[in-house]
Amino acid sequence: MLATLSRFKRPRWLSPDIILGYILGQEVRRNEVSLFSHSSHVSAAWRPKVTGGIRDISTSCTLCAKVRGNPKKRELSEKKLTRHFVDHRRVKLVAGSGGKGASSFHSEPRKEWGGPDGGNGGDGGSIIIKADKFVKSLAQVVPVYKGEDGQSGGSKNCYGRNGSPTYISVPLGTVVKEQGQTVMDLSEHGQEYLAVFGGAGGKGNRFFLSNENRAPMTATPGMTGQERVLQLELRTMAHAGLVGFPNAGKSSLLRAISNARPAVAAYPFTTLNPHVGIVNYRDHEQVAVADIPGIIRGAHLNRGLGISFLRHIERCRFLLYVLDLSTPEPWTQLEHLRYELDQYEPGLSRRPQAIIANKMDLPEAREKLETLQSHVTQRVIPVSALTGQNTEELILHLRELYDGYLKGEESGEGKPTRW
Repeated sequence: MLATLSRFKRPRWLSPDIILGYILGQEVRRNEVSLFSHSSHVSAAWRPKVTGGIRDISTSCTLCAKVRGNPKKRELSEKKLTRHFVDHRRVKLVAGSGGKGASSFHSEPRKEWGGPDGGNGGDGGSIIIKADKFVKSLAQVVPVYKGEDGQSGGSKNCYGRNGSPTYISVPLGTVVKEQGQTVMDLSEHGQEYLAVFGGAGGKGNRFFLSNENRAPMTATPGMTGQERVLQLELRTMAHAGLVGFPNAGKSSLLRAISNARPAVAAYPFTTLNPHVGIVNYRDHEQVAVADIPGIIRGAHLNRGLGISFLRHIERCRFLLYVLDLSTPEPWTQLEHLRYELDQYEPGLSRRPQAIIANKMDLPEAREKLETLQSHVTQRVIPVSALTGQNTEELILHLRELYDGYLKGEESGEGKPTRW
């Protein structure tokens, strides 16, 4: 019987790896043979000897290996950057409710009448708005926030757990408003505002134990959390603000004097969100400069981007008017810019300022510069953001304005703000 069974052998199945290797070997040999058959300059001595089997397969060859490159990360376009930048949010905040108290009585062998032992419920979680310097936009703020509810009390005098507080991270410079009135200004890193309070937990029947009532049956439910509707507005925090009409070269100028990299191009387009750059000096002092977009004629009437970005100028301590010398009359731009700022907020255009005549690399810019200097009494700084011409004078004058701002703040009661 054993001799009969030994005649039948188990079939030898090929593993999937061997089959796949064989197929790849056939493809490699076919490609190599076709490659050398079309080349007349390669001698026969250098032609590879194709043998049977799969030992000649190498996953490191260019025909089999996966192309491993380190592609350079592309910069986001201005349109895509706008999707990630939000400077206004309306949020509804509902704090957590408190847990209900328990009504129970202790009972165990040889102690049937142990008395009430119902614990209190936990308090509901509050919602706190916190300023974070690593957050740059309100895009992550959702419309509705609900705090964590407290847990109910239990028997054996067990108290319910309190609800954990909910934190909402917002960028520096966020103003919290309720029905149009400012209630908090978050301008420092780590600054918190307790927006809504969580509800108090209910009382268990142990809380109502007294000499007059030795077996209370009363247990109260938890209180509901506070509910509010708030408006969050982001105002760019910068010492200086670049104010100018579209295509005046504000973004290019910001790239030339600071570490910011806003989107620029050789064709006319409008910046759609503010950018803040830092100008570093040798004494390790830093001055923040913001590119304020959206200013056109009638911006105070909410035309174009309008008021949505005019609010960012309110925090700038001094202004840099950027004029385009390629226009026929650049001095009229200064009048229109001051008019728009004063219509939005009276006296806004009278802050410490400097006039920057941009695009000095154009041939007709020299004549227009002389005419511009005759129309204004303030100092005019001619620069070219494209070539970097005379940007050193602008950086030095920017430091003069910053030092004057610090002296003015120190002479008063307020503390100078070093963003």
